[in-house]
Amino acid sequence: MSDLLNTIFDAYGGRARWAEADQISARQFFGGALWSMKGHPGALDDVDVTVGLHRQYVRQEPFFEDGHHVTFTGDRVAVEDTEGNLVEELLDPRASFAGHDLMTPWSRLQLAYFSGSAMWTYLAEPLSLTFPGVRTEEIGTWTEDGEKFRRLHVVYPDSIATLSTEQTLYVDDSGLIRRRDYSVAIAGDTPAAHYISGHQEVSGLVVPTTRMIYSRDESGHKVPEPLVVSVRLENVTVS
Repeated sequence: MSDLLNTIFDAYGGRARWAEADQISARQFFGGALWSMKGHPGALDDVDVTVGLHRQYVRQEPFFEDGHHVTFTGDRVAVEDTEGNLVEELLDPRASFAGHDLMTPWSRLQLAYFSGSAMWTYLAEPLSLTFPGVRTEEIGTWTEDGEKFRRLHVVYPDSIATLSTEQTLYVDDSGLIRRRDYSVAIAGDTPAAHYISGHQEVSGLVVPTTRMIYSRDESGHKVPEPLVVSVRLENVTVS
């Protein structure tokens, strides 16, 4: 691992503890302008989320109605009822976004793919940065609001479903990831500046609980209005 990735692991509880853990669960609250833009205001807000740490797996429930949950496994999203019966599914979901831009509406299963790939990327980190095919490289520093950040450039392989193949993490002096930049490939490569806070220690792991996501201008700074997405987690558990 790179020196900066080692620093991140140390700040988040250590690589050994992450390797021992299996999943992170929480109550998930979504806000921001994106959900209405995509035709699903209030969707997946105030639901339970579970994220697998050693494979791409996210479960969110309820999914639009009581008794239904949705699972994301990278190449498939599926809705099931409480008896395990398949309600609907989307195979190769990423291909369904061809030609989309920021304003293109989503189906319910496209929404589930976006949310699943995002929440897995966020909560399986930093362990996901050691998955086969993931490449990391420290790049130049960045100063924002008087604070200097080291930066880690991440390139994900095609085998990992995430919002952007290339992302940049901003790391503070304590080793915590405080910002990430990416361009949302499934929404017309919309550039995003994503701020991370509310880091909590849970069963030996450090888990961020607050995320605020904005558009990003050509100089790399956030566009303060509108708030595109907010994510807040409560009752975080590790198992």
